[in-house]
This record gives sequence, structure tokens and C-alpha cells, in this order.
Amino acid sequence: MKSKLSAFLSLLLVFFSGAVLGAFTHRLYMVKVVSSNVGPVPAKGRPDPEEIRKHVIEEMRSVAKLDNQQVVKLNQIYDHTREQSELVRKKANDEMRSVWDNQTEQIRSILRPDQLALFNDWHEKREQERKMHRKEGPPPPGEHRPPPPDEHR
Repeated sequence: MKSKLSAFLSLLLVFFSGAVLGAFTHRLYMVKVVSSNVGPVPAKGRPDPEEIRKHVIEEMRSVAKLDNQQVVKLNQIYDHTREQSELVRKKANDEMRSVWDNQTEQIRSILRPDQLALFNDWHEKREQERKMHRKEGPPPPGEHRPPPPDEHR
């Protein structure tokens, strides 16, 4: 009688272990499947503007039932908007550069000659570091890359 009970409990334990392991494995599999369907994530978590544009155009084509000629015009509108945005961004960056240059000159005006030499060395080092870390081309939409402030924090 005792051996039948122990065999039954052993069998029950094996089935229970299999169910737990199966559930755990299924959970791991589903997490990987879901995360792999998300698609590649661009560097720094920013979506690729061209991919967003393609997605929006396809969505508009589907929802609004656009024909090919309207899609061409829609692309032209997006191109024109991008050009305008880049001009505004460049103008804003140029104006901010002027503000920071003015700040630097004001700081230089309050320093003694011995401090000025130290400040100039420090400032030049920071400018070179900023240039090394800055990517080529305009920043992505919504991102502004001002130079670091010229004061200690």
C-alpha cells in the first residue's frame, strides 16, 4: 500500500513539475516573440524619422483612401515642411550660439588676467570635448544641442 502511495505521489510530482516548467518556458518564449516583433530600436531610443514618415503616409493612404497622385503631393508637403523646420532650427541654433558667445565674453570681462588664462584653457578644452561628442549634421527633430554653459555647476 505504501509503495503504491509513494509511486502515485512521485508521478504527481513529475506531472506538477512538468506543468510548472512548461508554463515558465511558455512565458519566456512569449516575451521573446513579443519583443522581437517590435523591430529594431534606433540608437538612443529615437525612432527613425524616415520610418515614421513611411508609416504615417501608409496609414493616411489607408485611412483617407489616398490615390498615388495624392501620395506624391503628401510627400512634397513633408519635404517642404522638413526644409522649413531645418531653416528654423539652424536660425535658432545660430541665435543660441550668439547668446552663449555673449555669455562667455561677459565672464571674461569680470576675470583678472591670471584667471583669464585659466578660463581660456578650460573653455577651449570644453569646446573641443563638445565638438568630439557632437554628431555631424543637424540634430534630430525636437533635439537641440547647445554648447555647454561656461560656468561651474
